[in-house]
Amino acid sequence: MGFNCGIIGLPNVGKSTLFNALTATAAADAANYPFCTIEPNTGQVTVPDPRLDRLAELAHSARLVPAQLEFVDIAGLVAGASRGEGLGNQFLGHIREVDAILHVLRCFEDDDITHVSGHIDPVADAEVVETELMLADLESLEKRVDGLTKRARGGDKEAAQTLDLSERAIAALRDGKPARTLEIAVDERPTFRAQQLLSAKPVLFVCNVDEGAAKDGNAHTQAVAKMAEAQGAGMVIISAAIEAEVAQLSDADERAEFLADLGLEEPGLNRLIREGYRLLGLITYFTAGPKESRAWTIPAGTRAPQAAGRIHTDFERGFIAADTIAYDDYVALGGEQGAKAGGKMRTEGKDYVVHEADVIEFKFNV
Repeated sequence: MGFNCGIIGLPNVGKSTLFNALTATAAADAANYPFCTIEPNTGQVTVPDPRLDRLAELAHSARLVPAQLEFVDIAGLVAGASRGEGLGNQFLGHIREVDAILHVLRCFEDDDITHVSGHIDPVADAEVVETELMLADLESLEKRVDGLTKRARGGDKEAAQTLDLSERAIAALRDGKPARTLEIAVDERPTFRAQQLLSAKPVLFVCNVDEGAAKDGNAHTQAVAKMAEAQGAGMVIISAAIEAEVAQLSDADERAEFLADLGLEEPGLNRLIREGYRLLGLITYFTAGPKESRAWTIPAGTRAPQAAGRIHTDFERGFIAADTIAYDDYVALGGEQGAKAGGKMRTEGKDYVVHEADVIEFKFNV
């Protein structure tokens, strides 16, 4: 598992085209009319990581198992979605189930592709969708306040904390600020996440541009960059049209040559994944051996037993220790035996916080 991202945006901004390209499938219909997508399409994508190839080579692994991430193509939202316009309630429910939001914004001009508002303004488009998410959150929170107030007055400490968070969120939403802008203490985070607020989800703005703007962007992407910075959100520039063409090329050299001709060093998918990992605070650790080399995705700050639990619950339950080698040491010293001989293998205990690119072998007993 990597992470689960919902692709959202207004109709006809390129969501389904991007989904098809990123997942290299034709699972999502791409058509020039609103609400082409009703039920969400889901696709698994392999996370490209050249480090895994190098580990497999040194460990003489029989197979490689890269990390996976999931994209969910959710139908286009429109103004009034929080009141059920355009099947909005159904679509908002789909958004509630994802870990993060990839908000696709149309940043290209094309008279042949209609726009719901009749003109191109990605910042205004973002505000339309954001407003609907905030209105849905506001309605949800306001319905809970009376019940929480009664429980808090009765001495329910959990209800009191939830009420405090709800009232702070309501104040921010009424002020036009998404719930993710709230300052949440560490001990409040589980309670806050339990509210499942749409506008609290991490957001990555995906600027869909034409081929000419794929490298350096344009005036539209510059406006989105300012908005993203102000909101503390991420932003990446991608041409769905280019990604669609790259997806059709099976040969790696052909893909590299095609991208080079456009002045690009890598597919947009790679940049999107990096930004997505940063957005969600995720890191990768590896296991490597003769049978397989595998990449595992965990939240930054995860301790060794919980990282072991990603492999199997028995590993966490019976955790003893973690033999750990930094990736750079593993490669520089020619693999596990070289790293061990060079004094670079460490035996870490249950309090060890796993680092990016650690190569780990867990010891456990159940």
